[in-house]
Amino acid sequence: MKNALTLTILAILLGACAGVKTTSDHDPTVDFSQFKTAEFYGWDKNTTEDLNTFDRKRIEEAFTEEFKKRNIEIVEKGSGGDLIVSLYLINEERTQTRTTTTHNPNIQVYVGFGGYYGYGPGWGYGPGWGGYSTTYIEDVDINVGTLVCSVFDAGKKQLIWESAASKTIDENPQLRRKSIPFVVRSIMRKYPKK
Repeated sequence: MKNALTLTILAILLGACAGVKTTSDHDPTVDFSQFKTAEFYGWDKNTTEDLNTFDRKRIEEAFTEEFKKRNIEIVEKGSGGDLIVSLYLINEERTQTRTTTTHNPNIQVYVGFGGYYGYGPGWGYGPGWGGYSTTYIEDVDINVGTLVCSVFDAGKKQLIWESAASKTIDENPQLRRKSIPFVVRSIMRKYPKK
């Protein structure tokens, strides 16, 4: 029972992360262990208007938690943090081709060799193999969100790390609430300080 529960939880966690693509880059000359505090600069002015206040707060809280795991405390804006964190989200509509196959086991296909329903030379009489399947192909529009986190050395005023993650945006707010921490974790996994 315990193994089944563990596998179920693992499947849910992997499913939530499915489809997240991340990229990252940083300045290799920077010693990231020297930074102890960070402050949010805020959201870039070009951030999509589709991002509501609730999701902005969830994203900021998820980043706060991830920085905390790396012994970096998020302080109030303007209080002199070692790092400045800027966030940016773009929303892009894309077309994706989907295929769906339906199977109806109640519709029987009669197959015979050498004659109708197997009468005549050869073999094969009676119900056929496995029913009837139909495949549908359709183009659907999906929204893909790309979340970008840029980190600046506050003293030198220069970019030292940047990472981005792209994922299909969940329309359901409950699903977004669960997926946001996974997306942020995927971004922060590339941060040079473990």
